[in-house]
Amino acid sequence: MEAVLKPIFQKVDSIADSVIPQFIRDFDKSLQPAGVQRAPLWQWLLWMGAFSVVALWGVVGLIMCWGFGLNQTNMNDYYGFALWIWADLAVIALGGGAFFSGFLKYVVGKENPLKYIVPYAVVIGFVCYSSAQLILAVDVGQPLRAWFIFWHANVHSMLTEVAFCLSCYFLVLCIEFVPSILENRKLSTIPFVGHLTHNFHAAMGIFAATGAFLSFFHQGSLGGVAGVLYSRPFGFREGLYIWPWTFFLFTWSAAAYGPMFTILLTRIAEGLARKKLVAESAIQFLAKVSAYMIGTYIIAKIIDTLYWGFVTAPSMGFSLADFYTGNPLYGYWILGLEVVIGGIVPAAILLSKKGRENPKLLLLAAILAVIGVSTNRWVMVLQVMAVPVLEFDKWVMYFPSWQEIATTVLPVAYGVLLISAAHRYLPLFPYELEQVGKKAH
Repeated sequence: MEAVLKPIFQKVDSIADSVIPQFIRDFDKSLQPAGVQRAPLWQWLLWMGAFSVVALWGVVGLIMCWGFGLNQTNMNDYYGFALWIWADLAVIALGGGAFFSGFLKYVVGKENPLKYIVPYAVVIGFVCYSSAQLILAVDVGQPLRAWFIFWHANVHSMLTEVAFCLSCYFLVLCIEFVPSILENRKLSTIPFVGHLTHNFHAAMGIFAATGAFLSFFHQGSLGGVAGVLYSRPFGFREGLYIWPWTFFLFTWSAAAYGPMFTILLTRIAEGLARKKLVAESAIQFLAKVSAYMIGTYIIAKIIDTLYWGFVTAPSMGFSLADFYTGNPLYGYWILGLEVVIGGIVPAAILLSKKGRENPKLLLLAAILAVIGVSTNRWVMVLQVMAVPVLEFDKWVMYFPSWQEIATTVLPVAYGVLLISAAHRYLPLFPYELEQVGKKAH
């Protein structure tokens, strides 16, 4: 197949060279890290153009929600939290790879293996948290009044603490992302920028520790919101003092599954670039840490589910079957998807050295891990609302409007665009630059 396509691409390359002015191609090349090989400019522009169209569709949905209000959605009195909030919680959990890998590198001191992947993890975290902010800006309905949450804060609300920690941690991610931007081939030639970058690197441990602290609380409080809903027995949990068990489980799962999302996106980037971008030692270290984190988390999750299903729920007049029967969309299969397929299976693969070192099994574990934590956030947002809580209630179903779907897809397209631009113009992958240096010598 490659032999057939190669002459076609060469022909297109020659046509593109005659269409795209030389000075534009030279300028594009001058912005790329020295010595690296990137896709021809026309291929990259075509790639970016395709995802820009998807992003534009999302922007149309966003403008309609802001212009006409939340009546553009299919949310109702039952579903005040719906697709947007699920996406928000999911990307925050998946972005946990940024704070946890930063914590391991700068606080725990695992500099050597993680230096190859932390810059990329920071970009992924930046995309996830900026996407979360964007989603919340749409969900507010009146973004010009979003500042009310800071000025007129409800100090008794977990969501107030989430808003503060989320905003502060996003600022930390911006600070952590700045050095990568300043190391751009053109910018780094400016003396002031070089000194500024050095100072940023020197202080990065402080920001990483601050980010880990902030992440612990906002990840936990997002889980705590469902855990304190006494009138929604599917989400309600007992706990420790004022914190329900879901507070700790959400933080634990973000630290456990977030690195696997980083590994998954690394493998995707390497597949598209058709080269090794991150040292295998960094991948294996993160996979090993995630193995123990997912393994212990899933044990805690099983204990929590059993205690909730056979102690907490019955004390409120419900049986476990009440939450998983009567509706095929929320049957026992979804519990199996979250706990078994998305938890036990990836943990079993990763806990085995042979499993971690097998590229196909590691990729499978990463995919299942992402499915597992996303399913957990789905049920803690949607199934909480769907389950009937009164004798005369029925299961209430919900399907998002196209505007909700479009604005949820928007962060995905935005993430692809930002990561693609960062890969092309920023030195995100130290291992790749090391290999270029070795070849040069």
